[in-house]
Formats: sequence, structure tokens, C-alpha cells
Amino acid sequence: MQTKAQPRIGISALAVHEPSWALSNSWFNGMPRKFAQHTGIESRFVASEDEVGLAWQAVRKLQGEFGCNLRDCAALVFVSPSFVPMTQAHQHLSDELARRERTRRAARQVARRLGLSNCSVTAVNWFCSGYPRALSQVTQRILPKIKLQSHQFVLVVTASKISRITDYGCPQTAGLFGDLSTATLIARTDSREYPVHFELLHAAAERRPTSAPYFNFELRKDVITPTSDGGQSSEAERLVFSLDGMGIADAAPRAMAGALEGALAATGIAKEDVRYVLPHQAGAAIVRLAAMKMEQLGIAGEVINGLTRQVGNVSSSSVPFGLKKHWSQLRGLVACPTAAVGSPGRSEVLQGCILLRATALHERNVVAVA
Repeated sequence: MQTKAQPRIGISALAVHEPSWALSNSWFNGMPRKFAQHTGIESRFVASEDEVGLAWQAVRKLQGEFGCNLRDCAALVFVSPSFVPMTQAHQHLSDELARRERTRRAARQVARRLGLSNCSVTAVNWFCSGYPRALSQVTQRILPKIKLQSHQFVLVVTASKISRITDYGCPQTAGLFGDLSTATLIARTDSREYPVHFELLHAAAERRPTSAPYFNFELRKDVITPTSDGGQSSEAERLVFSLDGMGIADAAPRAMAGALEGALAATGIAKEDVRYVLPHQAGAAIVRLAAMKMEQLGIAGEVINGLTRQVGNVSSSSVPFGLKKHWSQLRGLVACPTAAVGSPGRSEVLQGCILLRATALHERNVVAVA
């Protein structure tokens, strides 16, 4: 939660970059029959560019749609779930390849490509909870250092390319994730240059213990990969993620409900004040279970579900993607809880939540559109 000494901030604009290549369920051999029913996923994007290129595309989209001037950017936060943590990178990869997995290195590359030479640069990899983690870094660490001016903004860019660490021959995990990038412009609520549509009331993310680890990395041989013409190729060796799908599917709904309840308690906001809940879109069934857990806690806001159909689980891009898709619908208090696997091999989940309130400007625009 923001302190009184800091300026009030919020989201002024959002942009989404969707890669041009989509991979449908029909490509996969051996996909479980109930996969689409449980996850809601029918296709997902596979990016040809790397995470730096994806981030650049999202920011250019933001500039084209919103007209922001990058000279006003006071800080860049680069968020990506698809970099291999350094412990696993050094364990499985050569020194040269391991260096390429440094999220901080990629963040600096994004800044250079955008021409951001005089702003703070932060890198975040908290998997599917990367977005609330990034916003908590903005409020708790970045704002006190940069002294954000009314004409300036903070850029939070998410870039997911989980396709490069996916084993497309594994029926349990191959179809879950999609590549995507987003750019969020955060400004002061008194900014005239970048008027805020959703004030940020709260952002937090934390680790919570579990009975077993749900996530790790493995070096596999002869890994099937898709090609853009609908065919397939193979890699002699690829470092890929492994996932206990049943375990995280059981833990994630509780984690998201708990994160939201904790956010409300921290801010003193009443449960009945929540108008919309936009959870991390881990899959249709997981979101349905999360909604049930929230209802049991007395949180009855309208839960948004079903955003995975054409994009898959887009990890840390999920919440900003959902905000963009429902921008003209959202009003009042909007809660965005997330849940993610923990560090590889560790018995934990990463959960987070942001609370947003539509500003008078946004409410007027919604009424005008209606």
C-alpha cells in the first residue's frame, strides 16, 4: 500500500501485443480430450521474437494508441516469466547460455532499444504473479527513489515467451501457455499529460509454503517443437519446465482467494465494495474454483473468466491483458489476485493481488460509451 509521503498513482493506459502466429489445439498429438473443457484454451500464440522484441512491440503499440513520450519515462520495470532462474541455468546450461537467462540483462536491453538512457530499470521474474510483484516494487521501492513528477510515468512491461522452455511432446504441459506482451503506463493521479483511469490502491506479492514443490526444470532430449507452417521440428536437447498440474490446480484457487482477502484486510476495504474480480487466467476451471473460494469468504464481486480461449495462460501478462480486454466494462473497485508456482524445486506458491479503483474520468468514459 502506498504511504502518505508518496504521490497517488494509477494506470493511465495499457497496450497488448499479440504475436502473429497462433497454434491451435488440433496441432497437438495426444492432448487429453477434456483439456479445452478444463482450461478453456483452444489456441495460443507462439512468438518468433524473443522477450526483448516482445517488450519493444508492446511499448510501440502503447505509443501508437496513447501517444506517450518516452522522454517522460522515469522508470522501466521489465517483467518476464520465461527466463530460467540462474541456479537452474548454471546447472543445465553452458556459461554463455546461462548469461542469456539473466532477466536484468534483458531489462537493460529493452531500455537501450527504447532509447531510455536516463531512467531506473528493474527486472522481475515471479512467474504468473509477476504483475502484482512489479507494481509492489513500484510503490515500495521505485517511487521513493525517483520522486515521480506530474508529467512523468513509470512503464511496466510484461513479456512472456514460455514457448521456448516448453516440451511440446508433453501432453500435460504442452498446450497450457501462450506468448504475449503488454505495456502499462503508470502516472500520478494529478497528471494532466497522462490522466489516470484506475487508481492503484494496493499491490503486494508474497511466498506461501506448500506441502510439495509444483515446478522445476529438466534437460530433455529430442524435444518436439512447432513450426509456423503448421508442421513440427525437433531439438536435440532443450531445457524445459516440468509442472505438477494437479498440485498447482489445487493450490492456486486458495492462494488467489487468500491474496484477495489479505489485500482487503490490509487496506480496510469492505468485501462488499469489490465490484469486479479479474483473477490471473490460469484456466477456466481454476478460475471457477477460485470464484467459489472467494464467495465462501464473502467476496461476491463479478468474476471475469474465459480469457484463455485464444491466447492460453499468458502468465505475468494475464492481468494486464484482462484489464485491456475489459477496459470499457470495469467500474468501481477492481481486484486482481494471482497465484503462481514457486521457485523451481521449492515447496511454495507465489501469490499476489492488486486493488484498483476506477477514477471519475474512467467512470464518465464508461457512461459515454454505454
